[in-house]
Amino acid sequence: MSVVQALWLAVLQGVSELFPISSIGHTVLIPRLIGWDLDQQSPTFLPFLVALHLGTASALLCFFWRDWLAIVVALIRSVARGKLSTDPDERLGWLLVFGTIPTALLGFFLESRLKALFAAPLAASVFLICNGFIMFAGERLRRRQPAAAGQPRAGRDEGLGLESLTWRGAVLIGLAQSAALLPGISRSGSTIVAGLLLKLRHEPAARFSFLLATPVILAAGLLEVPSFLTPEGRPLLGLAIVGGLLAGVTAFLSVKFLMRYFQIGRLDPFAYYCWAFGALSLIVLTVARR
Repeated sequence: MSVVQALWLAVLQGVSELFPISSIGHTVLIPRLIGWDLDQQSPTFLPFLVALHLGTASALLCFFWRDWLAIVVALIRSVARGKLSTDPDERLGWLLVFGTIPTALLGFFLESRLKALFAAPLAASVFLICNGFIMFAGERLRRRQPAAAGQPRAGRDEGLGLESLTWRGAVLIGLAQSAALLPGISRSGSTIVAGLLLKLRHEPAARFSFLLATPVILAAGLLEVPSFLTPEGRPLLGLAIVGGLLAGVTAFLSVKFLMRYFQIGRLDPFAYYCWAFGALSLIVLTVARR
């Protein structure tokens, strides 16, 4: 992997991790489509991609630092007190804990089985198309939902805030996040759709999605750090550090844009993009194999 390729992958990771278009899907597909001779089955390729997640997680921590400071302080007080209170930051913190459990468990048990898909561009193309259907269907189903008592119709860009999210809802969103273990399925796309189906507005659904993703992305990146201390990984350590910084900058700009976008925007444009790019990739890769 050259320096230019590594930095380009870092920018791609920083953007596509938070946009609902699947970062792993794009980092698997685009190098193959533009003819880069990268060994995606190399034992250092996936760790390099995952290490870039440290930059993304750092960007999320920087952007939501006030939220995380309040959440951590509230959780510490809750543990010290030994019981729950009505503090909204404490409640949000425990919702995030419950929402993280499904992805942690499924990732632990299925990681080895799913790693083979990370070097399978055809599978990534198919899952990317599926990702488009998930977002498109989620928007359509949301608009057909009956309004909650005393609340506006879900079809408009209105709905509920995070204060309405239940423990069961947090676990369901966490299960939706687990779909991102498949290359081509977006973490943010699946979790925002789950939030919308729970009648959240787009902005609160996106906020919970990004907060929920932070500990998972951070843990995934930290787990791959030892890979760069091996003889095979040391040559990539410098690139991983620079790439992580670049991924962090692009991720910060991405989340800043998306939090404004979801105040008025929807997931439909991203669904159309995933259909188009997934279908184009599938056609090109299929033709190339003949």
